[in-house]
Formats: sequence, C-alpha cells, structure tokens
Amino acid sequence: MRTTENVASRVRPLLLPSALILATCAIAYAAWSTGNASALEAAAFVSGAICVWLVVRESIWNFPLGLINVAISGYIFYQYRLYADSGLQVVYFALNLAGWYLWLFGGENRTALKVQRTSRLELALIGGFIAASTTFLWWLLDKAGGAAKFWDALTTSISLSAQWLQSRKKLECWHLWILADVLYVPLYISRELYLIALLYAVFLALAVLGLLTWRKSLKQWSAADLFA
Repeated sequence: MRTTENVASRVRPLLLPSALILATCAIAYAAWSTGNASALEAAAFVSGAICVWLVVRESIWNFPLGLINVAISGYIFYQYRLYADSGLQVVYFALNLAGWYLWLFGGENRTALKVQRTSRLELALIGGFIAASTTFLWWLLDKAGGAAKFWDALTTSISLSAQWLQSRKKLECWHLWILADVLYVPLYISRELYLIALLYAVFLALAVLGLLTWRKSLKQWSAADLFA
C-alpha cells in the first residue's frame, strides 16, 4: 500500500503539466495541418511549452531546448515587426548559455545551483531597470516603426528581467513571468498571432505551477541547510 501511495504522490504533480504539453502538441499539429500556423510557429509553440515545463522541473535540459526555441521565436517576431521581442531572443540566447553554466556550477564550491530568494535591493534595481528599459525601448520602437510600441517595450523589459532571475534560479522570476504572460496574451491576439497567444496562455499556467514548485523546493533546501 505504501509503495502505491509513493508512486501516486510522484505521478500526481506531473499530471497537469503533462496534460498541458500533450494539449499543446495536439493544438500545434491541428493549426499547422489546417494552414492556420506555419511549421516554424508550430515548432516554437511545442518547444516553448516543453522548455518551460523543464524549467519548472529544474531540469538542465531546458537550456539546449531553450536555445532552439529562442532562435525560432526571434525569426517569427521579426517577420511580424515585433522588433523588441525579436531582439529579446538574442539576449535570451546569451542568458540561456550563462544560465546553463550557472545551474551546473553556480552553487557553493562550483556545485549545482539551488533555488534562492531575491534581495530587496535587487528587486528595487530590477524595478528601476524595467521602467528605464521600457521608456528607452518605447522611444526606439517608435523610431523603428514597430507595432504595439509601448506594450512590446514593457513586456520585453519584464521578460528580460525574468530571464535574468531565472538564469540565477531566483524564485521571483516566476512573479515576473506571470506578469509578462498576462500582458503577452492580448498583445499577440491583437497581432493575430493566435497560436502564439495560446502558447503564452499555457506559459501562464506553467508559470503559476513553477512558482508553487520552486517555492516548495526552496523550503526543502532551507530545511536541509538547517539540519546540515
């Protein structure tokens, strides 16, 4: 009986993300096969969802898949004149490489990195960065003739900050991802990128799950350190 309960307790947390991934694959295939999405959009859709799921699970394999996803996404956003989002993918690429290294060797004595909290000072600095970056990108996108200039600038700034925290395994990255995803869904709907909008709705659900999962992981690490 205990063995059955243990197996059930391990399988249960995987049911929701697994269902989301399967639904993502089915929707991407349906959109591609009916001509409502390109093969690249479908690939970005599926790889993006799987990548976020791997981040939730604290799997190091999120990084190689993430590199592929941001390369595809950057090209798609450029085609739709979402220049800030397109340029953001280049920064994501660099942060994915840095995060890959840090997750493996960024802990004490070059050990694997643990989930951590972000200091109040860093959060204040990030808030200042988001405000300054949004203002600058808004001006830049206006000059470049970008679409949805303010919202593109704001979501780009929030996402960049979230990726920076995620690369260093900071719990608060999920708060920023949730905020960004809430804004991204209507933004992409307004650009008629319906498949991408749906993907970010999946991201939103996974981000909430990620926050809960990482919060639990943080408590486990804290308890382990306390009794070490």
